[in-house]
Amino acid sequence: MDVKEVLQFADELVFAQTGKHLDDIQETVIKGVWQGQTYETIADECHRSESHVRDIGYKLLQILSKQLGEDVNKYNFRSTIERIYVKSSQVIGIGNHHKFNFCSQTLDQSHQDNQQNQAKSKPSSNFHDLTLAPKITHFYDRTTELQTLSHWLTHQNTRLISVLGLSGIGKTTLVKQFVDLNLQQFDVVVWKNLKLSQSLDGIITEILTGVNHDSVQPDNKLTQLFNVLRQKKCLIILDDIQELFIKGDWAGQFKTEYKNYQNLFTMMTEIEHQSSLILISQEQCQEMICLDEELYPIKCLELEGVESRSIMKNWGLKDDETWAQLIKLYEGNPVYLKDIVSLIKNIFGGKVADFLNEDSLIVTKDMKSRLTKLFKRLSPREQEIVLQLSKFEQPVSREDLRQSLSLSSMDLMNGLESLRQRYLVKRIEGEQVLFDLSLVVREYVRTCCQN
Repeated sequence: MDVKEVLQFADELVFAQTGKHLDDIQETVIKGVWQGQTYETIADECHRSESHVRDIGYKLLQILSKQLGEDVNKYNFRSTIERIYVKSSQVIGIGNHHKFNFCSQTLDQSHQDNQQNQAKSKPSSNFHDLTLAPKITHFYDRTTELQTLSHWLTHQNTRLISVLGLSGIGKTTLVKQFVDLNLQQFDVVVWKNLKLSQSLDGIITEILTGVNHDSVQPDNKLTQLFNVLRQKKCLIILDDIQELFIKGDWAGQFKTEYKNYQNLFTMMTEIEHQSSLILISQEQCQEMICLDEELYPIKCLELEGVESRSIMKNWGLKDDETWAQLIKLYEGNPVYLKDIVSLIKNIFGGKVADFLNEDSLIVTKDMKSRLTKLFKRLSPREQEIVLQLSKFEQPVSREDLRQSLSLSSMDLMNGLESLRQRYLVKRIEGEQVLFDLSLVVREYVRTCCQN
């Protein structure tokens, strides 16, 4: 199968789904993926940003997956297209002037028959509980992270994954997007939010009841749960893990009544099974950290801000040439951007340039509320470090910071590490390791936390 046939085949698939033929950039992406090129190389070839090319590639692969009735990704693209192309040619005798709409019908029917046969052979005991999962209406510029998450879960069978980052950065949205796209890959999918209920016993009981459809044995519930994790492919998502941690102490310290979660997290990685647990949190705990990923199936996905201007295209703003500057100012945090866009529309008539001309970073009341909750979670020593860091205009070394504080060297190191685990302090590598606050956090501390 040559490149010309691949492009024709893909064009017919995309047209069947969207009613539009491939444009020049889409053809370049398809050709590059077929030839095993990286998105960076493809981006250089078509003179576009890598994130833009990744976004195009992700959307094309989703269209092809839907049309072909199976998962098509960058890693299996060539083998899948070749296999299905040959199969479709054999089924209906495709010549040089075939039309895929006939082939699509044949393959769709074959896929439906296969699904029906699988359904007959599988026990009808799937359990998907997403009643506490959010509804996702927009998904921006997280193609790379989504592919990483998908690779860990579908190819590496990673058992414990932590999705981490500041409040509002898009952790929950990313995980829900993965679930929406891959729900049928799992026999059991359960989403729990620990802001609503922190009882591990209650969560396990709900899972066992939902899966087994009968009463749960009161003893050894954890053993019963791991029997399910072995027998079925399960995906359990626990959102807002930071609710289990002590406020006013170092990051990731479990409250006494929730230490049973530590046991669960450890067992997820040490006991053999075929399932996965995703933890979504604003803080990192010790059980999320893995120094040897080859020995332990643990992964951490730490989210930073988005960079694509597409996040702002539906918000009715003007001066699109200034959007990148606004995104950088608010560090690509989707919630921060949503807050400030509302202010720009109400006060500046949607004119981003006029807002930026004010030459000041505004912390809205909603940002202040979020950061106040986060600041109150800090230990006294962490608060002291943050207050001192906010006085510096440039990143500062640990030694310079120590000289301006009355903390011991141990307290300072523990404090900086704890703040890093909360994603409040950024570590900058170079000849000398430096530490800094984000612009928004610095402005919040200066205006709201000083005595």
